[in-house]
Amino acid sequence: MSSLPSKSESAAKADPKADPKADPRAAPRAGIAGDGIAATRGEWSFAGDTAANFDAHVSKSVPLYYEGHKLVTDLSDYFVGNDSIVYEIGSSTAALTSKLAQHHQAKKARFVGIEIEQDMADIAARNCASLPNVEIRCGDATQWDFEKSDLIVAYYTVQFVPPKHRQALVDRLYESLNWGGALMLFEKVRAPDARFQDMISQAYVDFKLDNGYSPDEIVTKARSIRRVLEPFSTQGNLDMLKRAGFVDVMTVMKYLCFEGFVAIK
Repeated sequence: MSSLPSKSESAAKADPKADPKADPRAAPRAGIAGDGIAATRGEWSFAGDTAANFDAHVSKSVPLYYEGHKLVTDLSDYFVGNDSIVYEIGSSTAALTSKLAQHHQAKKARFVGIEIEQDMADIAARNCASLPNVEIRCGDATQWDFEKSDLIVAYYTVQFVPPKHRQALVDRLYESLNWGGALMLFEKVRAPDARFQDMISQAYVDFKLDNGYSPDEIVTKARSIRRVLEPFSTQGNLDMLKRAGFVDVMTVMKYLCFEGFVAIK
C-alpha cells in the first residue's frame, strides 16, 4: 500500500476550506468592522484605517457620543480658569479637546491631548493647528509626567488600559489634580448581573444594527476587541475612583452600557 497522500488529501491540506475537519476559528482572520476599518480577532488597533475613519465609526458605535462632548464642555465651566491646565487622555482625533479649547478660548488655559497612537496624534495635530492653546502629545498616559491640572477628561479611554495598570493610572490622575479639580471619566460598563448584561448587550446590538452595521461587521468588531477592551461594572469604576482618593463622585450620563462620571478631588 502506498504511503503517499491521495490527491484529495493533498488538496485538503493545501486548502483548509476543503478540509471538513478544519476549524475556521483556529487562526485569526481579518474582517471589516464597518466604515472601512479592517480588524482581526483580539487585535483591535487605533492606528491605520481606524485613525483615518475614527470619527465616523465611533459616532455610530457609542450612543450619545457627541451629546457627551457637549455635556463635558458645559460641565468644564465649573473647573477651567484662566491659569488652568486641562488634559484629555486618549484624545484620538482631538474632537473633544478642540471643542474644550474653543469653548474656553477667552481664557489663558492650556489644553493638552495625550494620544498613544502616532497615526491618531498626527490627525489630532492637524485638526488643532489653528488653536494656539492646544498641545497634542504622543505618549502613554500611564507613564506621563502630568503637571498640576484642574480638569482631566478620559472619554472612553481607560477601558482600553489593561486592568493590571488601570488603578495606577487613576491614582496618577488623582495626584495630578489640584484640590477642587475633576476627572470626567466616560466608560463602557458591565451590568451588575447576568440578566441585565444580557438585556443591555442585546439592546446595544440593536443600536448598531439601527445605525447601519451588518451582523458580520458587528461580530468582527466584537471579536477584535476581546482582551483589548475590558470594561468594569459601574461599581467597579466607583471602587477604583474611591481607592484613588476621590470621595465626591456622580454619574452624569448613562445609556445602556455607557456611563459618564464626574469625580472631584
